[in-house]
Amino acid sequence: MPKPRKRLTGAAGPDKKGPSGKRTKTGNPDETSAKMENSSPQKTSATNNCGKNPSSHWLMKSEPESRLEKGVDVKFGIEDLKAQPNQTACWDGVRNYQARNFLRAMKLEEEAFFYHSNCKEPGIAGLMKIVKEAYPDHTQFEKKSPHYDPSSKKDNPKWSMKSLILF
Repeated sequence: MPKPRKRLTGAAGPDKKGPSGKRTKTGNPDETSAKMENSSPQKTSATNNCGKNPSSHWLMKSEPESRLEKGVDVKFGIEDLKAQPNQTACWDGVRNYQARNFLRAMKLEEEAFFYHSNCKEPGIAGLMKIVKEAYPDHTQFEKKSPHYDPSSKKDNPKWSMKSLILF
């Protein structure tokens, strides 16, 4: 089972505010897109041609290039997901409260974009589907894990993770 640090993020709305409510700078004041100031997940909506049936997608960030954290390589890219049994893996290591809350809000069968971040060619690398509701992230209790959190208790875990499948 992979133990990488994965991040989630989304797009800011037309008011140019990120999820934290902070305004971000854009090159053109009339531009409606904004650059994110932090990496946290956010649900994005798109409408079909008639505009009546919205569909939801999540944008989930991961780092496909090697990076050591507490002596452990936390690299995890789309190729790593493809190599997993049934192309299914847990999305663990999320240690941002807003991102954790978005993880908990994800529902079964919802879709998510797999986004490569902090690499030579960042961008959407694939499409995934949520295959398991949120459950406690086991890495918060593993002392040798780069995601260990000594303040988290087994009877009241702070951190959650999801299971996703590539399609």
